[in-house]
Amino acid sequence: MSMQFIYSRRFKKEFSLLPAKIQKMASARLTIFSQNTNHPILNNHFLSGEYRDCRSINITGNYRIILQMIDGDVCYLIALGTHTKLYE
Repeated sequence: MSMQFIYSRRFKKEFSLLPAKIQKMASARLTIFSQNTNHPILNNHFLSGEYRDCRSINITGNYRIILQMIDGDVCYLIALGTHTKLYE
């Protein structure tokens, strides 16, 4: 069973604005996520407040991806950016 990603318009826009190095890291993290959603490097955890029912995974120490699991193998990618930008 392979993971299917659905990309929000916001996610696509934010991804396109990232430096190439961070884009590559984000793609690599999504590959890891698709193979093991609980891999320690991702720090996969639930969020609260505005993003309740969503999860966050780490791209770097500062960059995050916000996502929501729709089914066991379908993942909706909502947003990505720096911790400060996403949670301000």
